[in-house]
Amino acid sequence: MHDAPDHTVYLDHAATTPMLPAAVEAMTAHLGDVGNPSSLHASGRAARRIVEESRETIAQAVGCRPGEVVFTSGGTEADNLALKGLFWARHDADPARLRILVSSIEHHAVLDALDWLAEEEHAEVELLPVDSGGRLDVDACRAAVERDPGSVALVSVMWANNEVGTIQPIDEVVAIATAHGIPVHTDAVQAVGAVPVDFAASGVDALTLTGHKLGGPYGVGALVLRRELSLTPLLHGGGQERDIRSGTLDMPAIAGFATAVEHAVKVQAEYADRVAALRDSLVARVVAQVPDAHLHGDPDLRLPGNAHLGFPDCEGDSLLMLLDARGIECSTGSACSAGVPQPSHVLLAMGLDDEGARHSLRFTLGRTSTESDVDALVEAIGPAVERARGARLS
Repeated sequence: MHDAPDHTVYLDHAATTPMLPAAVEAMTAHLGDVGNPSSLHASGRAARRIVEESRETIAQAVGCRPGEVVFTSGGTEADNLALKGLFWARHDADPARLRILVSSIEHHAVLDALDWLAEEEHAEVELLPVDSGGRLDVDACRAAVERDPGSVALVSVMWANNEVGTIQPIDEVVAIATAHGIPVHTDAVQAVGAVPVDFAASGVDALTLTGHKLGGPYGVGALVLRRELSLTPLLHGGGQERDIRSGTLDMPAIAGFATAVEHAVKVQAEYADRVAALRDSLVARVVAQVPDAHLHGDPDLRLPGNAHLGFPDCEGDSLLMLLDARGIECSTGSACSAGVPQPSHVLLAMGLDDEGARHSLRFTLGRTSTESDVDALVEAIGPAVERARGARLS
């Protein structure tokens, strides 16, 4: 056995990425402040000023109006708010609007919210197919809308997939939906700061982003929501955030979030170039070590930091643990349900069989990734794959 690794090689930035020092500073600077942003006295007004300046910073970074930024506790809440809130509002205005069209590779924050709507609210959820690279089938989307546009409540397609990194044709989805006055939501949690994202230019009606994927704190995110759109709130209380999301705002976290978003968007182009070069080197060198390893997802239209690789005749979980023992941290991208590894719904939707969907690992790079991280993986991957295959045969 190897000795315990002396340092960790972190290759799971899509799950969460280290906080930016400037964001830590912005957040900690306010942790000692007192003042509820909803209070009218001087301390409350000072807290409110930080929140509103943060809102303006985020709006400028993602191309929306400040009033369109609704702060939430993160991506999951923002997705739930968009899907349930839009469905309820649209269905209440017109009971015929029962259908929700969504890509089959969405994050569970979207898919599980829709399962709930189907079960409890009789929504008709239609999963739209993707191609073998994980990109939405635009013709299928068009056909689903045009079959009966009057029955569609909303369309939701993620900007970029969290597992295989494939970037989705949002502009085409928007063109199809807006021709029929159907609102479009996009989960852009993985995209902001990694690829160019402009809310107004994209034409989407609602967009989810979160802090901890781009160098901000955990537990804070936003739903960017077009002002003209009515949406039924999930939370009721003090009427904060345009009455869309009640609850006392986490001012220090919002300050850290805004700092991180501003920075991530400002350096996006150079970040993407550097990280994509590192990712290409990782893929080429791993495949040189394990010749039957192969990349999943669209080879070109993909997030710069994403390398999702299949290793035939391996269980992804055991490979993950073997690498973890060497201090190399990555993910399988698929969820574990009640202790039983489930094949990834994303890979199954892309046409892989159960076996193919289980033999994969996701390596994701970020701001702090270096060539030596790739070196460590390349050194460890051959022996790890050999042991994982040996374990399966024994």
